[in-house]
Formats: sequence, structure tokens, C-alpha cells
Amino acid sequence: MRTLPLHIDGKLHLKGLPRTELEAFLQQWGEPRYRAVQLMEWLYAKGVEDFTAMTNLPKELRQRLAENTTLQTLRIERWQRSAWDGTTKLLFRLPDNAAIEAVLIPASHANGTRHRLTLCVSTQVGCPLGCAFCATASLRLQRNLNTAEIVDQLLCARKLVGEPITNVVFMGMGEPLLNLDSVIHALQIWTDPAASLLSARRITLSTAGIVPGIYRLADTGLRIKLAVSLHTADQSLRERLMPIARRYPLPELQRAARYYSERTQRPVTYEYILFDGLNDSPADADALARFVKATPRAKVNLLPFHPIDFVHPTGIAATLRPSPPERIAAFQKRLHMHGIIATVRSSHGIDIDAACGQLALSWERGYASASP
Repeated sequence: MRTLPLHIDGKLHLKGLPRTELEAFLQQWGEPRYRAVQLMEWLYAKGVEDFTAMTNLPKELRQRLAENTTLQTLRIERWQRSAWDGTTKLLFRLPDNAAIEAVLIPASHANGTRHRLTLCVSTQVGCPLGCAFCATASLRLQRNLNTAEIVDQLLCARKLVGEPITNVVFMGMGEPLLNLDSVIHALQIWTDPAASLLSARRITLSTAGIVPGIYRLADTGLRIKLAVSLHTADQSLRERLMPIARRYPLPELQRAARYYSERTQRPVTYEYILFDGLNDSPADADALARFVKATPRAKVNLLPFHPIDFVHPTGIAATLRPSPPERIAAFQKRLHMHGIIATVRSSHGIDIDAACGQLALSWERGYASASP
């Protein structure tokens, strides 16, 4: 799948280089390895994007960096902030005029003080998986994001709000395990001590179930959290909701999740959107509990469904409706009876373009209609 190179207008994008690659790049210029740490501290810990302000770097190096590299990748095209809960949805324009989304989700203590600010990032322009419940599916896959385009979502969001991002979730546009090289490099940059951005335990990657990618991610040593987009423990229904299930059936996915949990010693979370009359019965809860128990320390996030009528869905997608609150509560209670940790996640940004892909889709349609 096509990925934009890290060179933009002939200049190398530094935000796409993990420390080892940054060291190698600078050593080609005769610079010592520790210059990479200094540069990462300026770029990430301090958020400085003007080479002339990087005062502990030699003047000649600063000039050479300005001439041969760039720090500009993303531009915030527009953003929407929810008056209801403060959720902020960002639309980024990329160098090739493609659009992606990121979402800032604040969480506060009962007394109103902020204790977490989570950024949901994208890894692809569009998505190839065609999940029935996701608006991004209507965008189709255009290309993968390169490392710099993933990394810069965090830096741009932090600059916009003027405060640290405490958590990152790969739950935006695209399937992160289908762009794993760029994702791994982004993770290496974000978790590098010189960057002072994030620890691995504050990063979660959500996958629709790309089994080879789960094994590979487990073996990287990064030890981030894994979330599996499951939504049913019935193979035939999952194939209707998520066509990728035909390639990676539930038994294979179950084994991969167990491997990840045992290899990383991190709990695996199963994400489960509840659809009215489709996957929300007591029998569905029983089947889910049996599936989840095969993974040590696993838990379940029960999610409300954001309708995607605005993309004019067909087939099973056109029939999907949110489960009523009382049935969600009963489903959670039944999971608890089986000893499963299950949390009902609240909706965020319900007064803005909340569904994944919605803001990007509206921008793309407007941009296309305005283009010659």
C-alpha cells in the first residue's frame, strides 16, 4: 500500500525518524550520536519547531538542518469542540491534500479537575476493511500514513490545547496493524525517554483482528495495551459485520490475543458495540464470556453505537441500531455474573461529527465538489 516518503519537497522530515535512525542520519554529517538526543528533546519534550532556537546545537548544524530537513507535515484544517463534554475532533490536511481525523477526549475527576487527556489517532487515509458499523469504510483506503504523519498528530493536538497529552489510542481512521512499520516507528519515538511524551502503558492499539500483526506487535517489546474490535463471538455474524473475520476467524484471533497477553503481560481489552436485537441477548453475553475467558486478564468495553445514516449504508449496515440502555445494563450484569470485567463506555462528542470518519468524509466531499 502506498505511503508518502519521509522526504517532502526534497527535505527529510525529522519527525519520522526514531532515535537510532536519527543518530545514523546525523552521523553521516559527522555529528556525535548525542546530537540525536538533543534534537529529540527540542522537538518533542519542548515542542520547538524553529532550528534557530535550538541553542545547544552548533550554529552550522542548525543551518544545515534548516536547509535539508523539514518539521512541517500536518495542518489543522478545522476542528469541532463539544459543548457537552469538551471532546474535540480535529481534521488534518496532509501534504497531498488528503484528510485524516484525530479526537481529543478529556476526562475529569468528580471535582472537575482534569486527570486524563486522550488522543485518538489515525494510521491510514480511509480504511480497507469495510466494517458495517464504521463510517470510515465509505472513504475506502487511499494510502498509509508515514511515521511523521502519525507522530505529528500528537504534537499538533498538544500545541492546539496547550497542555500535555496523557494517553494515546490507535482507534482513528484505518487499521493500524496494516501499517505496522510506521506505527512501530511512531511508538518508538513517542516512548523514547528523550521525547518525554508517553509511556507504553498509556498507549492502546485497537485492531479489527489482523492476526499476523498481533503476533508481530507482541514480539516488538513495546508492551503497549491491545484492544480487539470483536462485537460478537459468533463467527457467521462477525463475518457479516467485519469481512476481515473470513480471513482471520475467531479461533485464530483468540489464540493471537492469548499470545499477546502472555508475551507482554498486558491485559487485552475486547471492544463490543451493542446493536439492538443483533448481538445484545443473554445468549450473546454468555458466548462472549466464554470467548474472553480464554485470554488471561482480559476485560470488555461495551460501546454505544453511533448511527452512520449519513453515509447511506446498505445491507446489514442499514439495519444497525443502538441497543437501549436497559439492555446494555443487563448485558453488562450478565458478564459480571461470569466473572468478566466489563465497563460501559460513554459516548463522546455526541453534539459534533462524532462517528469515526464523519468529519473527514464531509471535508472530502466538499473538497471534491470544489475541485476542478
